[in-house]
Amino acid sequence: MADFVTRFAPSPTGRLHRGHALSALTAWTAARAAGGRFLLRIEDIDPTRCKPEFETGILDDLDWLGLDRDGPVRRQSDHLHEYAGVVDVLDRRGLLYRCFRTRREILDAIGDAPHGPADAARPGPHPAEEEAALLAGGRPFAWRLSLDRARAALGDRAWAQLSFVEEGAGPDGERGLIPARPETAGDVVLARKDAGTAYHVAVTHDDALHGVTHVIRGHDLFEATHVQVLIQALMGWPTPVYRHHPLLLDASGRRLAKRDKAETLQSLRERGMDPAQLRAELGF
Repeated sequence: MADFVTRFAPSPTGRLHRGHALSALTAWTAARAAGGRFLLRIEDIDPTRCKPEFETGILDDLDWLGLDRDGPVRRQSDHLHEYAGVVDVLDRRGLLYRCFRTRREILDAIGDAPHGPADAARPGPHPAEEEAALLAGGRPFAWRLSLDRARAALGDRAWAQLSFVEEGAGPDGERGLIPARPETAGDVVLARKDAGTAYHVAVTHDDALHGVTHVIRGHDLFEATHVQVLIQALMGWPTPVYRHHPLLLDASGRRLAKRDKAETLQSLRERGMDPAQLRAELGF
């Protein structure tokens, strides 16, 4: 099926581990089985944590696993102006507002929120005079997507029809046609004055640009789908089919993570593991 397009989209914030190998192999195998395309995207929009040496390591690891790619590698840091254009479109449509609250202030509000964290994550715009004073003082701000304005822009009927098809399974076994619930995330940040674009903008933009038909990724990103479906609807982009898969867990039941020093593919290679052995271990 030539119109099957999927991608593997790691962030170069460390070396890949078995969990990344599972996700990459799942997407690559699905693409090859369908006669489709497998794209590689480097999601390096965080300049403080992403390093060129880790990007090089990602390419080495995928080559070692035997995962060939179709087309050039997409490096998101080379396309920040495109994501800024998306934010500008949404702002000109009146769907965004400036939020000057710090991350700590938002977290404190979430802890004190009587109706749950989603309500606290919808701080709303500042009064006009207060906003003008904060801007004049050079206070950093984030652009937040207003759920109320987004719903008004789409209309109640279109809002109620927001949904996505899950061909894998969510963390609680969700599958089939799933209603999107962007309200569970609150008014998400789409950009920061001092840090460029946010993940939700970059990922939906690139999926639409490259005609991604199937997003294949782990359970940890299942909830992000709800917000991404909303952005796709607002921008007139198609919603791909989603296939979420379980995560690999360590001996204590926690998912493998870079921050927990999960054993890297580089380490496996250096101690002599054959890539076919790892593929078999992961069920491929």
